[in-house]
Amino acid sequence: MPRNKKTEWQVGDPPISVVGDQFCNPYPMELMVKRKVKNFSKDHYQVFDPSGNILLQIDGQAWGFNRKRVMLDPAGFTVLTMRQKGIRLKRKWEVHGGESKEKEDLLFTVQQSSAMSLKTSVDVFLAENNNMKKSSTCDFHASGGYSNISFKVFKSDALIAGVEVTHKFTWGSYCKGKYNFRVNVHPEVDYAFIIALLVMVDDIENLC
Repeated sequence: MPRNKKTEWQVGDPPISVVGDQFCNPYPMELMVKRKVKNFSKDHYQVFDPSGNILLQIDGQAWGFNRKRVMLDPAGFTVLTMRQKGIRLKRKWEVHGGESKEKEDLLFTVQQSSAMSLKTSVDVFLAENNNMKKSSTCDFHASGGYSNISFKVFKSDALIAGVEVTHKFTWGSYCKGKYNFRVNVHPEVDYAFIIALLVMVDDIENLC
């Protein structure tokens, strides 16, 4: 695939499996993500396919430092755990398989690209490329968010997923913590990975 210009991940391109092969489909996927805040301290995301079947759920803390979010499959088993690492100007998350905290179960790390940019963006380092002090080359890059109305994920110059807010942005709905996303995932791309990135970018934007 040429990398000298922006392109899109297509049928026939190698699978991008980060969380697991079971989350990669050979065809494009359109998912609906619904977010709501529960009792002012926790938020809840639900991920549906076009038929209304629930595929994933994410629960976690809406406020505070060292936040943790857990992704569950439809049967209630833990797929992965996202943990925010301390108080930083540029937020950092570590994502482990299941409920683990162990280094050998690390899937990827997410680092906010810039704390001063108007558009939220993050760099993603897979576990095998996780020493960010020695390597400045990220494996994936994501930018956008709710207030920017869109969110895109790239591998090099190839677009692998795009997200749109499904209704007009208002600060009222934003601060109430209730809004929806429509997620378009390209063929052979791990949709659990894309949803995890969306949740973390959304967390960076949640000021209310």
